[in-house]
Amino acid sequence: MKQLTKHIVATLCLCTSIGNISAQGFSQAYNPNFHIYLCFGQSNMEGAARPEPQDMEGVNDRFQMMAAVDMPSINRSQGQWYKALPPLCRENNGLTPADYFGRTLVQELPDSISVGVIVVAIGGCHIETFMTDSIQSYIQRAPEWMKPALEAYGNNPYSRLIQLARKAQQQGVIKGILLHQGESNTGDPQWANKVKTVYERMLHDLNLKAEDVPLLAGEVVIAGGKGLCVAMNHQIDALPQTIPTAHLICSEGCTNGPDNLHFDAAGYRDLGRRYAMEMLSILR
Repeated sequence: MKQLTKHIVATLCLCTSIGNISAQGFSQAYNPNFHIYLCFGQSNMEGAARPEPQDMEGVNDRFQMMAAVDMPSINRSQGQWYKALPPLCRENNGLTPADYFGRTLVQELPDSISVGVIVVAIGGCHIETFMTDSIQSYIQRAPEWMKPALEAYGNNPYSRLIQLARKAQQQGVIKGILLHQGESNTGDPQWANKVKTVYERMLHDLNLKAEDVPLLAGEVVIAGGKGLCVAMNHQIDALPQTIPTAHLICSEGCTNGPDNLHFDAAGYRDLGRRYAMEMLSILR
């Protein structure tokens, strides 16, 4: 009886320990099988659709998110890993492509591999928001409604992303960078060069090689040709001409909300899966 009691107590302790790891994220020890992805952009990466009941369940413990800001209402602290339940960006955001990107990866990859995402995005922002030589002037002319989001990242979203990425590199390996941005730069002939500047700066600051860390860029809402910024897709589609390690994620058929600018929940799921399938093809 004593031995049985000891076994039960030990089992309960083990379950409690596992539960704590699941809630707070993985061990801080370095693990080469912990694959990390940096996600940045504007509102469609931030998450504009309210998660539905199906989105709040079935998330594998192997899919984690690092909070890029404090999220007191859901008990998340900046720089800590948590099970990747939405929201992944900030506490008032919704579903993003990163949600089903990570879920699909852990479903398709071996059980030995875990996936982590870090999402830094601001609705309505231009690519200049992530350029170190223009962020200060951008903040000065940013609309009032955008300033709280900028302030959440210490008025330097690029710096916040790099800071957290360096911390994450102590625990795993950065495998890719996901971008969904461009609506605010529609018609800007220098957009691709600006993205290249940001991408190459990321690689330099994190001591990464382009051939090891591809850039996955998603198209904006098409809405049967009626997308508010659909013209931007011509520039997004041409991105590999400027960045050889860029890969395009088609948004054709991904459903959207009534504004013809943001995807709906189903559209985010489809787009996220497409990001994942492209990444899987690269990994394989």
